[in-house]
Amino acid sequence: MTENRTLPPSPFRPDRPVVLPVVAVAGLTAALLVATAPAAVAATPTLPQVIDNIRSFLVGILAGLATLFLTIGGVRYLAAGGDPGQVEKAKTALRSAAIGYALAALAPLAVTILADLVSA
Repeated sequence: MTENRTLPPSPFRPDRPVVLPVVAVAGLTAALLVATAPAAVAATPTLPQVIDNIRSFLVGILAGLATLFLTIGGVRYLAAGGDPGQVEKAKTALRSAAIGYALAALAPLAVTILADLVSA
């Protein structure tokens, strides 16, 4: 006599959206951006200070978005359950994260080039 055993339901199902981890990562990213934001200065900022602030803002936004895409890609990959379409979507999100980190690394260079163009 054979016994039919079923596995317990998996918490990662491709038909169920993964909203909670995305919201949690977005909330943590926003909290970190607010916590690390520079305080308002009463004095009038100079052009190099404004450019540095823009660079810091760009790097923070790009790194936060890249981390969000990295998390989404990882959760999608875990939740794919072998479905090739979901695995491809996860890989696309991971590629987007890599591009975001590359842009965050190159943002200071781009702002420096922009500063050189403006000051020339």
